[in-house]
Amino acid sequence: MSIVMTGGGTGGHLTIIKAVKEELLDEELIYIGSTKGQDQKWFGEDKQFKEVYFLPTQGVVNQGFLGKIKSISMLIKATIKARSILKRSNAKVVFCVGGFSAAPTSFASIMLGIPLVIHEQNAAIGSLNRLLRSRAKAFISSYEDDSPIKAYPIKKEYFEKSRIRDKIKTIIFLGGSQGAKAINELALKLAPTLKEKNIKIIHQAGERNIEEVQKAYQKLDIEAEVFGFTTHLSDYMQQADFAIARSGASTLWELSAMACPALYIPYPYAAGDHQFYNAKFLVDQDVAWIMRESEIELDKVIALLDEDMTTKSKKLQKLIEKDGALQIAELLKNI
Repeated sequence: MSIVMTGGGTGGHLTIIKAVKEELLDEELIYIGSTKGQDQKWFGEDKQFKEVYFLPTQGVVNQGFLGKIKSISMLIKATIKARSILKRSNAKVVFCVGGFSAAPTSFASIMLGIPLVIHEQNAAIGSLNRLLRSRAKAFISSYEDDSPIKAYPIKKEYFEKSRIRDKIKTIIFLGGSQGAKAINELALKLAPTLKEKNIKIIHQAGERNIEEVQKAYQKLDIEAEVFGFTTHLSDYMQQADFAIARSGASTLWELSAMACPALYIPYPYAAGDHQFYNAKFLVDQDVAWIMRESEIELDKVIALLDEDMTTKSKKLQKLIEKDGALQIAELLKNI
């Protein structure tokens, strides 16, 4: 019998699949995703999966009338295909992380009576997960008190490299591998002050923006370590005493596991404004700060640079449980 994993489209979803599957080395795993999004890039050549399938699908939300008709037609065809794959692979459970990639397999699992386990990454529940929640065997969310598993599935290295921060000696700007214009602009405005305070700069500017941002730092005569995509993000985070970042779930929980306090600047167009609510979850527990893009005030950000991070850092270390991926893996095996 196999464990089928589905969902994706974006790195936030796919990171969960990657973390959980690494705790399932002795299980037969199958992945079903979409031809659209990042699914194929992440798992197209992944040898841990016995089989991988990428079905033609696209999101229904934010589409015009004709786009919705096309999306629904693709969804129906993909659901029929997913149903066939689940029967042929003798699936014992389906693990869904949301996103349009997950819809066909999740619907097929319900049609066949195969237990469905959902992981919701964000404080604002995605539209598919909200629709499927009542039919799921288990619904996992680190933001909800009644979740069967509270720990967020993060790679062990983030916990292993955790340390208590105090005075800010190094700052990291995190806009994701694609970059974030607002965070790039804020970093460059802050740079002269950071130089005055002798604060080292680490800056994830985005693959397309590396050259432009490097030149801007050079023009300011300021040293900064600038990068786009990296497989060594935990090493960069470990060096930092403070972060200014987007508040996608993976970034938020990785920084939390590192005990690195942050000012979060949510992506303003995220579905359901989920990045704002992700950050608010931490702000409400007094372990982070939040500013919307439209409300960024340079003086207020500069004031944070003199804050002692010790209290928030210690609180973060106690906030997040370890072994989230392992706990989810055990739940899947035991169904």
